[in-house]
Amino acid sequence: MEDWEKGTIAVSLVDEALQSMRQRGMDTDVLLLQAGISPRLLAAPHARVAAVNYGHLWYLIAHAMDDEFFGMDTHPMRVGSFNLLCRGALHSANLGKALERVLDFLRLVLDDISATLSQQDGLARITINEAGAPRRMFTYATFLMLVHGVGSWLIGRRIQLLSADFRSNEPQSSLDYKIRFCDQARFGQDHTSITFDAASLALPIVQNQRSLQTFLREAPGNLLVKYSNHDSLAATIRRHLRQVPLTEWSDFDSLSRELQTPASTLRRKLSQEGQSYQAIKDNLRRDLAINYLSGSTRSIEDIAISLGFADPSAFHRAFKKWTGNSPGEHRRTLSALE
Repeated sequence: MEDWEKGTIAVSLVDEALQSMRQRGMDTDVLLLQAGISPRLLAAPHARVAAVNYGHLWYLIAHAMDDEFFGMDTHPMRVGSFNLLCRGALHSANLGKALERVLDFLRLVLDDISATLSQQDGLARITINEAGAPRRMFTYATFLMLVHGVGSWLIGRRIQLLSADFRSNEPQSSLDYKIRFCDQARFGQDHTSITFDAASLALPIVQNQRSLQTFLREAPGNLLVKYSNHDSLAATIRRHLRQVPLTEWSDFDSLSRELQTPASTLRRKLSQEGQSYQAIKDNLRRDLAINYLSGSTRSIEDIAISLGFADPSAFHRAFKKWTGNSPGEHRRTLSALE
């Protein structure tokens, strides 16, 4: 399993993905179960789901609606559009030309929302064009994830975003969006846009028809997590912790020495990202637990011990808080879907 698949997604984003289906009176519980997500999780506001399950849900919603933009535009983005979008951009001379092709394609396919690419003072900016009241955050995020994700894949690296502005008010899952786009994400702005170094526009396309097939097989899940902001301090610490057993995780002062950064500086930078060392450790344990139960046959007791819980009952309480289900219920739900 690739590293991007081992992340988790806020259940509020599951709810957002299903909103257009509900408005049309379509059965959402069936799709949730097919994706390996218990419908009961939607009643647990702090629950998380594995990224791979969320990616599968996106795929199922798109096919159920025959719309890869999930019913958020008056004109559906028919299934197969994303494939054509990628093929059209693949033969571009560089990233700048590829992004222009991607935006041109989306302008032709969608009626209510489009975007333009501009350059000024060494910055490249993709700005969403729209009329009327602000849309929900999920609409802006989906559009920009398609553009940013395809562009990042084409050049074989993440397009490092310098800023991300959104017209919508700050959502409940704002931290997930900041992790996906950048720490400098701002909400309630006059326009929706992302910026990055204009020098990136000259980068060559490194993908080909063969790698396209792999990319399409993994989409859309890879767009959700794989091209998240892996350069943040929180992401760096998370990778650092993943390299050692949980029982050997450092205390904060030891971590600062290992990262060769003064503890006060480390604490200040984490605070600027809306993070803390304890939260990073807790979230990593949570993600490991969800993925161990989703993708291995290890006993629940073994998983609890490996994650540093004193006894299985403590693990049960923590897991139910994270997901809305007990470890056993979570595993039984997934087993019933296989």
